[in-house]
Amino acid sequence: QVQLVESGGGLVQAGGSLRLSCAASGRTFSTYTMGWFCQAPGKEREFVAAIMWNGVTTDYVESVKGRFTISRDNNKNTQYLQMDSLKPEDTAVYYCAASNIWSPRSRYQYAYWGQGTQVTVSS
Repeated sequence: QVQLVESGGGLVQAGGSLRLSCAASGRTFSTYTMGWFCQAPGKEREFVAAIMWNGVTTDYVESVKGRFTISRDNNKNTQYLQMDSLKPEDTAVYYCAASNIWSPRSRYQYAYWGQGTQVTVSS
């Protein structure tokens, strides 16, 4: 069982930055694929980025490539999402998720989810 708690969301102007964190409980964090998803009002929950257990292999949705960076610290049981050059269309609730396999873009492969953190980007 893994419990995930996100933090770091907030209100920022377009062009600004935020750093999301996701703290995980449990001793097996280092074995999980970790992902970030976002959900805007009236829309499906969508894939943003994922990182393999080794901290090396990553995947990003095309719209955030070059602006967002996913990372993890297995010693701290924490993953991060550095969000730069934010745009109003990035506004959403961002969710941290954990999976036992590497199928990064399918939300159905993630067994554990955090409660979400709101990111709002003003124009």
